[in-house]
Amino acid sequence: MTRTERGEPAVPATPGEAGAPGTPDVPAPGTGLRLHAPAPGWAIDADVVVVGSGVAGLTVALRCAAAGASVTVVTKARLDDGSTRWAQGGVAAALGEGDTPEQHEADTLVAGAGLCDQQAVRAMVTEGPGAVHRLIGTGARFDSDADTGEILLTREGGHHRRRIVHAGGDATGAEISRALVDAVRAAGTPGAAGTAPAGGRIETIENALVLDLLTDEDGRAAGVTLHVMGEGRRDGVGAVRARAVVLATGGMGQVFSATTNPPVSTGDGVALALRAGAEVSDLEFVQFHPTVLWLGPEAEGQQPLVSEAVRGEGAYLVDDEGTRFMVGQHELAELAPRDIVAKGIMRRMRERGADHVYLDARHFGAAMWEQRFPTILAACRAHGIDPVTEPIPVAPAAHHASGGVRTDLRGRTTVAGLYACGEVACTGVHGANRLASNSLLEGLVFAERMAADIATEIAAATAVPGTAPSRPAPAPREPAPATARAGAPEPAPDRADAPAASPLLAPEARFTVQRVMTAGAGVLRSAETLSRAAEQLDRLHEDAARALAADGKTAEPGVETWEATNLLLVARVLVAAALRRAETRGCHWREDRPDRDDATWGRHLLVTLRPDRTLAVRTTAGTAFPPVHHGPETGPGPDRAATQGPPAAAGEPAPSPAPADDVSTNEPTQES
Repeated sequence: MTRTERGEPAVPATPGEAGAPGTPDVPAPGTGLRLHAPAPGWAIDADVVVVGSGVAGLTVALRCAAAGASVTVVTKARLDDGSTRWAQGGVAAALGEGDTPEQHEADTLVAGAGLCDQQAVRAMVTEGPGAVHRLIGTGARFDSDADTGEILLTREGGHHRRRIVHAGGDATGAEISRALVDAVRAAGTPGAAGTAPAGGRIETIENALVLDLLTDEDGRAAGVTLHVMGEGRRDGVGAVRARAVVLATGGMGQVFSATTNPPVSTGDGVALALRAGAEVSDLEFVQFHPTVLWLGPEAEGQQPLVSEAVRGEGAYLVDDEGTRFMVGQHELAELAPRDIVAKGIMRRMRERGADHVYLDARHFGAAMWEQRFPTILAACRAHGIDPVTEPIPVAPAAHHASGGVRTDLRGRTTVAGLYACGEVACTGVHGANRLASNSLLEGLVFAERMAADIATEIAAATAVPGTAPSRPAPAPREPAPATARAGAPEPAPDRADAPAASPLLAPEARFTVQRVMTAGAGVLRSAETLSRAAEQLDRLHEDAARALAADGKTAEPGVETWEATNLLLVARVLVAAALRRAETRGCHWREDRPDRDDATWGRHLLVTLRPDRTLAVRTTAGTAFPPVHHGPETGPGPDRAATQGPPAAAGEPAPSPAPADDVSTNEPTQES
């Protein structure tokens, strides 16, 4: 059954119809929701559109282009401004003598606290060494022994062997980003204004915020709408129409007041996927990096990271009295998995009434600091701290999302034609807590897997007429008049089935969301703090929704309001999942439920957004994700594994009710 047969609006792409330049953008499958935005004023075509320019996004782009596909990369800032370039530690892979993928798998499963999808982990650790060597072939230069030329390896938390490849001492992400950006720029230059890239070439659109998904009449992904921030050959709202859409937008760390993530990490990919009807999972598992440079109680935004590799080389954690408090808490002490170290730090801070602890590496000496950790040394000194002569004040801060848009082992989401990889995705690799330096490896491995799947789909569509994964879009046109540009009023819908727009928040609401999340859903959580956070977030959402319903008023469309709106949606999902999961596991620490409960909670939470903007929360049957199925109808098909909510523990009070616009966490839903 098609969307049209179900009474839902289709997505034609011809002049004057929904989805074409100069008309309202089209609804996503499943929800019909989109952001308030001006109509697209220009459009281009490509085989593949990749949203994001980190290690995952650029690897997908390069592999797809190598297979002959035309690729457009859309990135929110400059090509090298994403989270990848901030990565310090390195890439984990079984490359050292005596190390094996099986040992890497074992460490990953332990860190994941019983929720890793073992098939996904095995794929990553087995294919990881080859992916690293292909990255080297792309041009990445990792640190090596000056005499033997062998790649140098270090160790980080949770790893029982030295298996972390690094570059520039502590500038691994910057080197990987440099190599991939150079390769992408060499893969092709943009054509004339308004033309699509040639087959096998890569076009880039920088300073562009993705808005929503375009779909065809069957609900399959067929491109994205985006807003280009007034630079380059295009500006305002436009569209990239493509056979496959890849989300590689990175994380959502900006949902908290203090994070290691750059300002662009506002959860845009997860929010887009939710509006598109896709499933997200494991969003409650936000990893707080244990050792982030403490800049004072009022510090907000991106904070300098002090890499785990510093502890891997022998630095140790001490409290204000100089006591090594991690000794005896875990066999690996300071090199325990990150959730354990973060909890150890938080406990000691509470015991001492302190807002930070210290990382002591004075015994390294000046030479080692300058050669092995020059980036961290410079960051510390820029803030008046000299690690050579004094301990570094540190505290946990939001660092990495273990969950995201749910995918299968080929990167496919539950919406046909929509893929996700990197931090925006939930492949099942990380489980309840990411093992150090597995994120860059996950991005590499699953990007390659995804690119292979996309290339196969495109090749099949080209070989057999009528089997295209998405209907080819029309030829690109000149930009629409200025009235369709960003900042102009949104055209009034002229159809009863026009897509519903999500109410936009004022820019200052971003800081409200961050403070609510830090207070209620940070490292320490409980039913009380999470319920309070849910109520506050719900109030923000309902106030905006009421204003929109009453008189059509909403905040002015623009980058700041779109980001704030995305952050609120992601925050609502995170809190709903954290409130539902009444246990402590991995980096989800419930003070009121301090024990891990495998019998009840050895499963994943799956969340979708309903057309009325409420959240549907359900669980998987076990640790493995059900298969992604794209049948005649978009989304989960009849062969998906049945899901159900976990039973309440004997004698346990029912969880606090969720906000009014969320599915009740009191009573589990069951869907198949």
